[in-house]
Amino acid sequence: MYTLQPPNAMNFRLAFLAYIALLIGCQPQRSANQPSADDIAAIRSVLAKQVNAWNEGNIDAFMEGYWKSDSLLFIGSKITYGWDSTLVRYKKSYPDKATMGQLRFDIMRVDFVSTDNYLVTGRYTLLRANDQPTGIFTLWVKRDNNGAWVVVYDHTS
Repeated sequence: MYTLQPPNAMNFRLAFLAYIALLIGCQPQRSANQPSADDIAAIRSVLAKQVNAWNEGNIDAFMEGYWKSDSLLFIGSKITYGWDSTLVRYKKSYPDKATMGQLRFDIMRVDFVSTDNYLVTGRYTLLRANDQPTGIFTLWVKRDNNGAWVVVYDHTS
């Protein structure tokens, strides 16, 4: 027959440590297959900075949100490869602040692909004196080697 004995201090400590280890092990952990709220906020911040730069008439600052690489891909009315070519295209298409208008992004979705890759779908609207062009965009946003989020692929129509 088993008799109940008072716990000794060593057994109590071991049981307590085992209990703490069990609690820590059961805490939800963010895996590599889940989106991060911090990452999504950082991506939205990059896009907000682009909108602000555009609305100040500063295409150079707007381009800071793009991957500075020859592998950047921009698809609009034509396909443009590379950061430098995309900058030239923007400056040719929007030569002054009046042509640029005021930009608004309405982000519809930010979809997790992997810890370093997201797809962003949204609508852009340019508010100008004589018109308000609008359309849809899909952006592939990737964390670069420095940890910054950059647009590596932009399909805007």
